[in-house]
Amino acid sequence: MWATVDGVKEKVGNFRVEPPGLFRGRGEHPKMGKLKSRIRPSDITINIGKDAPVPECPIPGERWKEVKHDNTVTWLAFWNDPINQKEFKYVFLAASSSLKGQSDKEKYEKARKLKDYIDNIRKAYTKDFTSRDLTKQQIAVATYLIDKLALRAGNEKDDDEADTVGCCTLKVANVECVPPHSLKFDFLGKDSIRYENTVDVVEAVYRAIAQFRKGKKQTDNLFDELDTTKLNAHLKGLMPGLTAKVFRTYNASITLDEKLYEETEDGDLAEKVVVYQQANKQVAIICNHQRTISKSHTAQMSRLTEKIEELQVILKDLKIDLDRAKKGKPPLKDAEGKRKRNLTPEAIDKKIASTNQKIEKMELAMKTKEDLKTVALGTSKINYLDPRITVAWCKRHEVPIEKIFNKSLLAKFAWAMDVEPNFRF
Repeated sequence: MWATVDGVKEKVGNFRVEPPGLFRGRGEHPKMGKLKSRIRPSDITINIGKDAPVPECPIPGERWKEVKHDNTVTWLAFWNDPINQKEFKYVFLAASSSLKGQSDKEKYEKARKLKDYIDNIRKAYTKDFTSRDLTKQQIAVATYLIDKLALRAGNEKDDDEADTVGCCTLKVANVECVPPHSLKFDFLGKDSIRYENTVDVVEAVYRAIAQFRKGKKQTDNLFDELDTTKLNAHLKGLMPGLTAKVFRTYNASITLDEKLYEETEDGDLAEKVVVYQQANKQVAIICNHQRTISKSHTAQMSRLTEKIEELQVILKDLKIDLDRAKKGKPPLKDAEGKRKRNLTPEAIDKKIASTNQKIEKMELAMKTKEDLKTVALGTSKINYLDPRITVAWCKRHEVPIEKIFNKSLLAKFAWAMDVEPNFRF
């Protein structure tokens, strides 16, 4: 489906309405099992140009809920979520559209600006770790955790929403002090994905968290003097437009940029791609982007092991053939008893080198596959990593961009493709 925006044809994003059915939700959602009612045209508000013809209603006898002509918003249609009536479902332009590309670029430029403020921000919150003003102290510690651990700010949840947690809504039970100065976190984050991490912190933060826990029940808020409104107001005072998400985007992108600069060495294409994947993995760990191990993982590893074993048998035979060729003897017969072609020692050497390369490549693929089996690399690429870092790295090291970005990401990040090879975040 396409829309015309200011005379330009733009692709529309997901425009399909979910069919009626039972609501699953993520994690232990309190509304799991409720019936999702059918969305009818009379539930849907559409947004079109003043002179555009109103799209025909697909169901005879029905009509749209409302037709708007609002050129200050980017949505094309919306309706109330059938499960959570306070929420809305929207139809927007596709990720590859020029408007979305412009929005993405602005997001990453805002995150880049943080590098001009970050040193002063860190000095300020470090100073307030020991503040006598409890609210100021809690804001400082929360900002530190958002910066160091890429935690989301967190919002208060209603009883009919999944009980997920962010920094401001951490309970005493979610954070444990582990001597001498480590904190053990255990809570359900966004999309009910478990965040479980033990991390060393500066001593002042360790003491402050221990103090915040003192005299409270396990179900009490750790930051009892703080909420997202106060935290967001504080962040915006540090830098215009600063939010927890800007911190996440900055720390994700700066980590990728630094890792790629530090660790990329001259090597073959496969080795360079592994360097990128390992840097991407560090970001995914920071952002807690996890995935379950795929059902096919064991089978894939078994197939690779079998192929490596087959190649090792071939390599062993080639070494015997090389030894015989150097002595002027014919090669031994193959496994089926057939006579092998006579080859010069040089030709056999080339085959040995080629087989060794194949084995190394497969062993590298196995190691990478095992290393990344529980890490979701895609989420950070889509949402938190400035694509210009990747494009510039590919240009510097002659890596085809298609090895890193799939077709949909290439379309989404078309705006980043002209970046210079020396770009730094």
